[in-house]
Amino acid sequence: MSNNLVETLFGAGLLPKTDFPPGSRYQGSAVRTRPGPDGAPVAYLTLRFCPDPARFATLSVHRVVAGERLDQTSARLIGDPQQFWALCDANGAVWPQELEADDCRVRLTLPIDVPAPKEDTP
Repeated sequence: MSNNLVETLFGAGLLPKTDFPPGSRYQGSAVRTRPGPDGAPVAYLTLRFCPDPARFATLSVHRVVAGERLDQTSARLIGDPQQFWALCDANGAVWPQELEADDCRVRLTLPIDVPAPKEDTP
């Protein structure tokens, strides 16, 4: 038995095998092949649709300053510059540059379909 829990779950068939690491925007995307011009198989990814931003609960809003890159914003807000795509998904941006404009407001959200905590009322 493997010492790595993820490998164990893959081996047991409880997690689908993927070429992409957990946390990748493509994790869980299917890799398919089609014949190339010479008949040799050519691998491609199935289409990934961006989720509806309404499915994300807002925790806070960050105002971008001039010259700030989305990987820098992601490092500051999420703790990982490679998770910039999560900010894109939550804010309905297809291209990272859409969230880099001076004075742009970027929503920091909970993961998709995780409801916001209910506020305590007296």
